[in-house]
Amino acid sequence: MEFAFLQNNSIELLPKFLTSVAIGLLIGLERERNPSAKAGLRTFALVALLGSLMGMLADQLDTPWLVIGGLLAVALTIIAAYLGDEPDKPEADPGTTTVVALILSYALGVMIWLDMSELAVMLAIGITALLYFKPELRGFSQRMTRRDLVAVLQFSVLTFIVLPILPDQNYGPYGAFNPHQAWLMVVLISGLSLAGYTALHIVGTRHGATLLGFFGGLVSSTATTLIYSKHGKASPALASLAAMVIVIASMVVLLRLLVMSSIVAFGALPGLAPVYAGGLIAGLLASFYAWKQTSQGQQLLLPETSNPAELHTAIGFGLLYVVVLIGSAWMSDLAGSQGLYAVALVSGLTDVDAIVLSSLRLFNLGQLSEQQTVTAIAIAFLSNIAFKFGMVLFIAGTALARQVAIGFGAIACGVLLGLFAL
Repeated sequence: MEFAFLQNNSIELLPKFLTSVAIGLLIGLERERNPSAKAGLRTFALVALLGSLMGMLADQLDTPWLVIGGLLAVALTIIAAYLGDEPDKPEADPGTTTVVALILSYALGVMIWLDMSELAVMLAIGITALLYFKPELRGFSQRMTRRDLVAVLQFSVLTFIVLPILPDQNYGPYGAFNPHQAWLMVVLISGLSLAGYTALHIVGTRHGATLLGFFGGLVSSTATTLIYSKHGKASPALASLAAMVIVIASMVVLLRLLVMSSIVAFGALPGLAPVYAGGLIAGLLASFYAWKQTSQGQQLLLPETSNPAELHTAIGFGLLYVVVLIGSAWMSDLAGSQGLYAVALVSGLTDVDAIVLSSLRLFNLGQLSEQQTVTAIAIAFLSNIAFKFGMVLFIAGTALARQVAIGFGAIACGVLLGLFAL
């Protein structure tokens, strides 16, 4: 019997089989390092090759069950290898990970035959990374507290349960309120804050004030300012470090806004870039100068920040975003740019994210020009800086406020220079 695939130039199929062998060798290379694993370089390469061969045979013979049969054969073979050999040591590999990795290698081989080579290669790299970084992943999971796990679960609820069910349609005055878009902004802010929250608790205090300020700014620059104002007042010897954390946290707000603007309204970025860049560069210079003046051997306390993905926090921000969004549209229509700037000045005192996202949303709707959007965001940020400086002055007194004033002044000047450069 002569099969159809023998009538073709079979050498053209060689790259697929070589790719299968390559990804099998990649995954097998990591498993080879595990002494108790029952499959290594050769086994993984052969199994991935078998996946491509079974895919070819199933395609040419029009018998899809061959792929399933090959998968079952691979699974039963490796399981039998582990069942027939009792581990001598309690810590020996029970084989679960190797069994799953081998089955995945077979599936990747089938994918390559189905002309999904690029995806198969990317998955193979990801699988190898997961296998290789087992100690780091285990250490990370063991360091997670119940509070950290709850934060991740709550963010998952916000993103994958609440967001998909909200209607993507404009409502209300000026068509400004879109439930899906509003909650998407909640997810964006919660995601950025959760990343900083997680990193802050992983890093702890062992890497100094610079990282504390950076990750504290991602979570909440206002909360970070409040905490370290109290800390600087209670420990005058650490006032310089506390001031540096406060300045860096406020500088990181600009980086946070840059990411938000890139995601929400990329078209406004050319006008916003000079404002963000001016504040960041000036803040970096001021922070570097402060860093050179401080003693790096001292440690600060880790700030106790709230879970940014809590449902009541998310709902509160969502309501604030909608109120500021509609208020901005109304004031802009009623009093022109002066009305918008007044809203930016007031709302920026306590939360700069809401007015920034609202301005970007109105820019996307064509209700704000680029100049109005950039100016409103700059006013909101400067208002927020002024509010935090007042907080430092009120809580910690003039000694800490003088040190913070240098950094805040540099950031504000950089933002203003970027604004006037437009």
